[in-house]
Amino acid sequence: MRLLVTTPTAVVENVDDLAHLRAEDATGAFGILPGHADLVTVLPVSVVTWSGDGREGFVLIRGGVLRVSGGDLIEIAARGAWREDQLEELGPSALEDLQRADETEDVTRTAETRLHLAAMRQIERVLRAGRDGPGTPPRLDRRADETAS
Repeated sequence: MRLLVTTPTAVVENVDDLAHLRAEDATGAFGILPGHADLVTVLPVSVVTWSGDGREGFVLIRGGVLRVSGGDLIEIAARGAWREDQLEELGPSALEDLQRADETEDVTRTAETRLHLAAMRQIERVLRAGRDGPGTPPRLDRRADETAS
């Protein structure tokens, strides 16, 4: 089997001759061996372990999608991923990167929300000015005696 772990900006892991893989999704932990049926599942923040090429590896996944195809290819597309040969080495550096990424996303989300609200307010001002400005036809929901005054 072959394992390919990618993020939007990098190929984190590319292993041939994979013997087995262990991951977990919302239903719990599961394993994949050569010849596994086709599968697509969503991965939460979790550690994926594997052995192959005479070594073990660990990849911390920051949420993503795992796909098994043809019984010999496992692809993981993740928002973020960190790889180490030793599980103990994975924690500290990945945790710092995750915290930094979460803070950046929070700032970005706040800025996008503010921009969206400002655009909506501006649209409302333009629509209001066009409705109440001179030369606009009388509103149909007013009575005739109100429009005469």
